[in-house]
Amino acid sequence: MKLFTYQLTIFTFLLFFTFAAQSCKEVQAQTNKEIKKVLIEKPEKPEFFQLRPEVEKAYGYSHAVKIGNDIKISGAVSMDNEGNPTAIGNLGQQMKNCYADLEKILKHYGCTFDDVIVENVFTTNMPKFLENAEYRTSIYKKQFPAGSWLGVKELAIPEFLIEIELEVYKPE
Repeated sequence: MKLFTYQLTIFTFLLFFTFAAQSCKEVQAQTNKEIKKVLIEKPEKPEFFQLRPEVEKAYGYSHAVKIGNDIKISGAVSMDNEGNPTAIGNLGQQMKNCYADLEKILKHYGCTFDDVIVENVFTTNMPKFLENAEYRTSIYKKQFPAGSWLGVKELAIPEFLIEIELEVYKPE
């Protein structure tokens, strides 16, 4: 009887080991297929967007770039289509002008401010910005994005009082 129990134990162990080894092989095969799929797929090519091509070319930047579901939007400032500052001395109006340009870029990609995940504000006058910051509640109706408010010494042109950059995530 002891011999039979011993043989049964060995048989059970071998049977278990065979199934375990087969299961590992299947998992490894599936993993290899997934790795091959990832390696075969081409990485997404960046899609650049220029809001004011002549101005952006002169200053050496693109206003936005989209890779996959991520969009990075360069800092928007209060300027006309020729690159001249607008609303000089009026931070509140400059902020509204920035958001108007940002909205144009978001619309180009089929997005809204609800898709914004990061907003960074640069200003040369933090107290004035704080007086006008409530305007953002009319922009971000669903939730506020992560981000920073930074007081800086100066922006690209002395008349610019505020610059706002965004990061966007647009699910498919």
